[in-house]
Amino acid sequence: MQFLIYRVKHWWHFFKTGLLQALPAIIHNHFPQRQLKLIAITGTDGKTTSATLLYHVLKTAGFRVGLVTTVSAYIGDQQVPTGFHVTTPQPKQLYRFLAQARDKGIDYMVLEITSHGHYQFRDFGLRFKLAGLTNISHEHLDYHLNLAEYARVKLAILQSAQQVVLNEMDSYFNLFKKSLGRKVIATYSSRSYLPLEVKQAMEQRFPEKFNRLNARLVYELARLLSVETDLIAQGFKTFPVVPGRMELITNRRQLHVYIDFAHTPNGLKASLSALKQIMRQKGDSQRRLIAVFGAASKRDLTKRPLMGKIATQLADLVVLTAEDPRYENVWSIIRQIKSGVTSGHDKIASIADRRKAIYFAINRLAEKGDYIVILGKGHEKSINYGGREYPWSDRQVAEEALAQY
Repeated sequence: MQFLIYRVKHWWHFFKTGLLQALPAIIHNHFPQRQLKLIAITGTDGKTTSATLLYHVLKTAGFRVGLVTTVSAYIGDQQVPTGFHVTTPQPKQLYRFLAQARDKGIDYMVLEITSHGHYQFRDFGLRFKLAGLTNISHEHLDYHLNLAEYARVKLAILQSAQQVVLNEMDSYFNLFKKSLGRKVIATYSSRSYLPLEVKQAMEQRFPEKFNRLNARLVYELARLLSVETDLIAQGFKTFPVVPGRMELITNRRQLHVYIDFAHTPNGLKASLSALKQIMRQKGDSQRRLIAVFGAASKRDLTKRPLMGKIATQLADLVVLTAEDPRYENVWSIIRQIKSGVTSGHDKIASIADRRKAIYFAINRLAEKGDYIVILGKGHEKSINYGGREYPWSDRQVAEEALAQY
């Protein structure tokens, strides 16, 4: 019965969004997708960083390129206010943006594509020149029936591309490679070949293992677009920080404070592992890693205990708090996160108010030289309580807490 309801919703989205919204938008904007070379980045984690890095590399190489991600949208060098509240916008907005890009002489568009967006036909009518996959991990099981169904939607995105780049280290690699056949034109892994100057630039710019893997995906995509090696390396070296993605907040208190968007078990593990690695490289292994995070309502409930277990295994101290609780009780969410903790209960503090939790981590728990990472919200500018959006910025709150002393 659940599967039947899921399929009925799928076809409802086809008529409602695909035929009734996307088709008129395509016609009204004179089929802009036909005059643009579209590149899709999809996966569970790392989509925004990978898409933004590819856009930056192509721009460095002189391409006329645009970008649409969770964080921002660009036409060439110009950041465009979109009002998008989801990664893949509704067709009317998306096709208007593509038409603007076409009219300004843009040749290539890098698009971050989500499973929600594809399942709901928000990308109806798009065919991609290239597509790259970051990974498939535990996420969105509140929406998709199970991990296999979630992966099926990701596969459908890749099938709409002419050529595909896959991650050899992903658990779905063999299945996807077999299903996509000749579309798979390149693969990558943490051990795949890189020219020396690209490898050096990557290692210099990205200390985190997960971002190095994102960079390898971008290298393969750029290579397929005939970008020269030295320009790829230059793009890596000059890549700016993506807001809310391992974003370091400089301060005078000798605390290492990071803002990161990680909100899945895999993302949480990658972020905390990366920071532990950075601490070792800097000789700060004796310092403590403090993690502040929660879990959003109306999202995959089964990931909550997994995140609790991962956090207590990797962080020295954990502060559990709110992250878009919407209509759900924050304390209920926190209890579900803690249900996965098998040891290290003495590491955990629970503070429902996110502002107070951040202040507590920075001004009560942290000591000189410690590392604090605030996870889950990243770049976002609002937080949802009771179904209502309130202005919010993890970075701003952290800066306020740091300024108290």
